Amino acid sequence: MKGIQHANSMPVLCPSDDDSASRSTSSNENSTNGDMKHAESSFCLTDLNEEAETPVAPHVGYKKVLVTGGAGFIGSNVAEYLLARGDDVVIVDEINDYYSVDIKQSNLDHLRSLFPDESRLSIYKGDICDEKFMLDLFEKERPKWICHMAARAGVRPSIQDPYIYIHSNIKGTTHLMELAHKFGVENFVFASSSSVYGGSKSSYFSESENVDNPVSPYAASKKACELLAYTYHHLYNLNTSALRFFTVYGPRGRPDMAPFKFIDRISRGVEIQQFGDGSSSRDYTYISDIVEGVVRAIDRRHKYEVFNLGKGSGTSLKDFIDLVQKHTGKSAIINVLPDQPGDVPYTCADVNKASKLLGYNSTVSFEEGIKRTVAWYNQAHGTNDESVGCATASHMGRALSIIDLDREC
Repeated sequence: MKGIQHANSMPVLCPSDDDSASRSTSSNENSTNGDMKHAESSFCLTDLNEEAETPVAPHVGYKKVLVTGGAGFIGSNVAEYLLARGDDVVIVDEINDYYSVDIKQSNLDHLRSLFPDESRLSIYKGDICDEKFMLDLFEKERPKWICHMAARAGVRPSIQDPYIYIHSNIKGTTHLMELAHKFGVENFVFASSSSVYGGSKSSYFSESENVDNPVSPYAASKKACELLAYTYHHLYNLNTSALRFFTVYGPRGRPDMAPFKFIDRISRGVEIQQFGDGSSSRDYTYISDIVEGVVRAIDRRHKYEVFNLGKGSGTSLKDFIDLVQKHTGKSAIINVLPDQPGDVPYTCADVNKASKLLGYNSTVSFEEGIKRTVAWYNQAHGTNDESVGCATASHMGRALSIIDLDREC
């Protein structure tokens, strides 16, 4: 269709985790494509619909899902899961340079290598704020399910350039919701952020907490999207669920996030900076747990809900560093600095609501997650003196002040 450009293919740069125990080639019996052959996937597929009873029954049939931000870390993993279980996926991503475009392109190439059939996986490059581009896409693809992961992330960059966050996050989400109600979308699930709790004095974050005092343009943009979602539900009965992610990490993870940075720097013998005595604690969530939560939200057409998706328990900075040293087999070079003023000693997600309404429970411990991520890092990048994924640091949940993630290249 004129005006819609498919992303070009490039060689795969970052192979996926090849843990054979986590792979599955089983097909989804609920799919309308009963004779479809599934490519090998890095996810261990489970029947999410039968694992837990929830107030809203899951939709168990075939879906065609629009995944925005599908070249990104979470979006590409969600797309892989959906495709592996038998759904069709339409990806749209502008592939901006917030971090290396090669990493994003390699995520798309990884998906295409697993699912070469373009009738099952369609990939478009473009801005979700581009009205003609997105209207053409909806008219052609007619997705009935939306998983909106596209966004500008990062607390510090949002302070430096708030306008791009208003454009990408608020305008982009509003545009998608307009299209969603006009095209009769059945469920609209989107990425919010634990950053909305930025002004909170509590250490155990609950969705019932008042988050009307965001402390960065990024957090404000995510809170605005939650408010807009309620508005579209109220006006048009659009089913919407906002997912507040807590520091997501794992294979193919973002290079600006702490787990990747620590593994990369400690592996290469590069100094890391630690603020305080290492007792501060944060909630880090492994990618497969996040994907499970996202898919559970997609399957359950809640009228309007906000969910925390996290591990539900904290890991101290000291234990974090010790685990990376243990699994990399390298000693960290640590520059210990004083505590930063205002740092909260302990934060984590209250996931009781997600457990009750989505049947969500995290299953991967932080040590196991670090072990898997180190194994992937060694396979994908090896150990050398080159900086991997060097990028200006930004958002890593609530942990910005406990380590220094400044650019180093």
